[in-house]
Amino acid sequence: MKLKRFLLRYYPPGIILEYIQRGELKTKSIDLLDLNTATDVEALVEDIRKAEPLITQSRKDQVVHLILRLQEKLGQQLDHKFYLFKVLRAHILPLTNVAFNKSGSCFITGSYDRTCKLWDTATGEELHSLEGHRNVVYAIAFNNPYGDKIATGSFDKTCKLWSVDTGKCYYTFRGHTAEIVCLSFNLQSTLVATGSMDTTARLWDIQNGEEVVRLTGHSAEIIALSFNTTGDKIITGSFDHTVAVWDVSTGRRMHTLIGHRAEISSAQFNWDCTLIITGSMDKTCMLWNALTGKRVATLTGHDDEVLDVCFDYTGQRIASASADGSARVYDAETKKCVAKLEGHTGEISKVCFNPQGSCILTASSDKTARLWEPKTGQCIQILEGHTDEIFSCAFNYKGNIIITGSKDNTCRIWR
Repeated sequence: MKLKRFLLRYYPPGIILEYIQRGELKTKSIDLLDLNTATDVEALVEDIRKAEPLITQSRKDQVVHLILRLQEKLGQQLDHKFYLFKVLRAHILPLTNVAFNKSGSCFITGSYDRTCKLWDTATGEELHSLEGHRNVVYAIAFNNPYGDKIATGSFDKTCKLWSVDTGKCYYTFRGHTAEIVCLSFNLQSTLVATGSMDTTARLWDIQNGEEVVRLTGHSAEIIALSFNTTGDKIITGSFDHTVAVWDVSTGRRMHTLIGHRAEISSAQFNWDCTLIITGSMDKTCMLWNALTGKRVATLTGHDDEVLDVCFDYTGQRIASASADGSARVYDAETKKCVAKLEGHTGEISKVCFNPQGSCILTASSDKTARLWEPKTGQCIQILEGHTDEIFSCAFNYKGNIIITGSKDNTCRIWR
């Protein structure tokens, strides 16, 4: 093996090694999830060097320099006030979803008007209109980290794969017998998964458009799915009150996470693939060991349905959003609630951390989105202007741009 170069990954912090093995270019990542401003970098690099043969003594100073850059980035205090940059009114019916590509250079909106539209983040100009679905476009995603392809899932029972550059459709994935309501790319950008009201999920090869694996076994609709970062496992959450953990290569069900007493609303792996968080209409979140399928903890406190859950980028904190109008932050290690985010006057349908983990964004039926300090629960800023329910929101990769999507048929860019 011959090391070719290092690449930095800021969120979550890590170093990517590019190396040549038997004439083939390969990569591996060194995750630095516990890195902070107080970390002894010299000692850390020495530990890394002992464990990683690609990093020789001659490369030590270079690695120290890279980690110091990461450490400096983590130490930057963000005190950014967002302002409304642009209101986009192109869809003729309410939006269903919004998503950024990895670089944040463009984003996509899905709508009840059966179209998706691709937008330039810098100018707010429409780049392409993706047309061809025969019913509501409900699920959308970019193939991060490349961001050159888009997947869209529709109530017309199909998923389409599109080119970001041209807006042309590569493939139409057919096979589901009911609406597609969730989808996800794996991080390696080789597969896209679709979850359907027909109780199945399907994995599709994005190079040839063929169905690779069909995941069957749920007794009710699948409404959430997510790959782990290594791409070897996927989870599906269902209205049958369970979450299933599947082996991607074989389609074999490895674990069934049983414990919730109502429909699953959201499910996600943490970054290092050791934990799974699930949210449910039973008003609770549950934390699971991803390797054994055993329940680790039940996170309580909400007075109504939990509609969304997420980890921060390092997997050290969990956020939940509820129909009770509040969000909560939990410590993934202690399982304790560390902050309550209270102030919305309607249900919160979406919650997400910014890449730095320094603030949380929520979207609510009270027509506002809010930014919160995750340690104290203090509301930092209220994003106002939409005239109907906000159901979707997202940060770009740098965390300095926000998009919000609303039932008022508009999307807003905040900078």
